[in-house]
Amino acid sequence: MQTKKGQSIEDASMQMIEEEVGDHNYGKKEWPIVRRIIHSTADFDFVGKNRLIFHKDAVESGINALRKGCSIVVDVNGVIGLLNKQNPKDFGNKIVCNISDVKIMERAKKEGKTRSQVSMRAARAEMDGGIVAIGNAPTALLEVIQMVKEGIVKPALIIGIPVGFICASESKEELSHMDNVPFITNLGRKGGSSSAAAIINALYKLIREESSS
Repeated sequence: MQTKKGQSIEDASMQMIEEEVGDHNYGKKEWPIVRRIIHSTADFDFVGKNRLIFHKDAVESGINALRKGCSIVVDVNGVIGLLNKQNPKDFGNKIVCNISDVKIMERAKKEGKTRSQVSMRAARAEMDGGIVAIGNAPTALLEVIQMVKEGIVKPALIIGIPVGFICASESKEELSHMDNVPFITNLGRKGGSSSAAAIINALYKLIREESSS
C-alpha cells in the first residue's frame, strides 16, 4: 500500500506522462496500461515506434480472469519481483514460474530446447484459462503461440512483450496476428520484466477502480 507521499509522487509522474504524450488513440481502459508501462520504464517509445497493440478482447478478458482467481504464468522470476504482491493474495491468483526448476533444466538439455520453452510446456495446466506474461524470453512466447495453435491451451490473455534482439520482434509480430486468443504486445525489440509486470499491475488497478465506482 502506498504512503501519502509515495502516492503524491506517483500522481505527479502520471500527470507528467499525460502532458508529454498529449493526444493518443488508446481506449479508456487501454491507456492506463500504456501509461503504467511508461511510468515503469520512462520510455515514451511505447506510444511511438514500439507502441503497444491490444487485441479487442484483451483488457476485459484479463480483468475477468484475474477476478476469477486465474493463475499467472511468467517466464522469469524478475516479473514476479515487480508485481504488487497484495493483488494476487487478494484475488487468489497463483503465480507460476518454472524456469529455475532443476527438472526443467535437465529436460531442456535432453530435448535441445531452451529452459523457457520447456517451462511453458510444464505450465500447461495453469496456463489454460490463465494469464501468460512473458517479458524476457522470445522462445517462451513462440512456444505459447505454438501450444495455442496445437489447441492444447487457450489462455485468457497472453502478455507477450519480450525484450531482445534474437526473435523478440518476430515473436511479437506473430502474436499480433493471432485472432483466437486475447493478447497485449508491442512492436520492436523493447519490452522486459518491468513492462510485463506493469501490465499486470495496471489490470489489477482497473479492477479495483471498477469495484470502487
